[in-house]
Amino acid sequence: MDFEIAKSAIERRGFLDVEIDPTLDLFEEIEKLKKEKNAVLLAHYYQEADIQDVADYIGDSLGLAQEAAKTNADIIVFAGVHFMAETAKILNPNKKVLLPDLNAGCSLSDSCPPADFAKFKAQHPDHLVISYINCSAGIKALSDIICTSSNAKLIVDSLPGDQKIIFAPDRNLGGYINKVTGRNMLLWDGACMVHEIFSLEKIIRLKEQNPDAKILAHPECEEPLLKVADFIGSTTQILNYAKTNPANAFIVATETGILHQMQKDSPDKTFIPAPPTNNCACNDCPHMKLNTLEKLYLCMKYELPEIKMEENLRLAAKKPIDRMLELSAQLGL
Repeated sequence: MDFEIAKSAIERRGFLDVEIDPTLDLFEEIEKLKKEKNAVLLAHYYQEADIQDVADYIGDSLGLAQEAAKTNADIIVFAGVHFMAETAKILNPNKKVLLPDLNAGCSLSDSCPPADFAKFKAQHPDHLVISYINCSAGIKALSDIICTSSNAKLIVDSLPGDQKIIFAPDRNLGGYINKVTGRNMLLWDGACMVHEIFSLEKIIRLKEQNPDAKILAHPECEEPLLKVADFIGSTTQILNYAKTNPANAFIVATETGILHQMQKDSPDKTFIPAPPTNNCACNDCPHMKLNTLEKLYLCMKYELPEIKMEENLRLAAKKPIDRMLELSAQLGL
């Protein structure tokens, strides 16, 4: 497709649909573009293996937010989903932030519309709002503190015991934090489609077939699955556990993109993706997987699509992120 036509179609298609010379080594070209443009490529663990291999930094939501906050690059290319690129823009108003495909959204973020949440919040004026980073800038702007699955427990524990709290948007993560902290936070009824699709019955069968395997689960999973897990943690915590634990086999209940780094870290160990309730690849996040090496290359070459944000919204959304980063630093995260 002609560049000008492709550019005009970004809003509709979500990405720049331009033909690429099939003889190009995209890994080499992306490295060249990073140097030429002083660009940094941040990627989430759930991205496809090729993107992880060409990234400057791979991390979970907390690590990516911290990296975005301290980068000296002129351009931040975010290989992740929309709310992650939004977070980078919130923290870096004067830098250009790019996302390979604007349609890389998030089912969890979509489950908490800002207008509906604002009404919910107004019904509980004495509650402090803690929102999981997997939410839109609109929800961040309505929050007091942002958290990630890495720091949620410590942030909640740092608050006075009598402090009333609304936790949004993930009911599963919120329920898990209630359980491990003894709190009774009020939970918004949102969830991640990937982490709710795992089949407890199939996982138990897998465990019977692999009795020495450890079950590793993300706290966005439903409570019955968390009850049978040997370890519950964020993507980074799951990675570190698998690397340091002496077990040789692991059943992994989170998005399958994490298996690439797990296998790189521990090539002699076996990692089994937890099966979903049906036969589709539902433990692959369809939004995360919209980003491809080709879209990434075009995004960097033409500096499109770009994340833009209204300044009042950015400033309101920045306050609770800053609070999270401050608390994380104080708590040694």
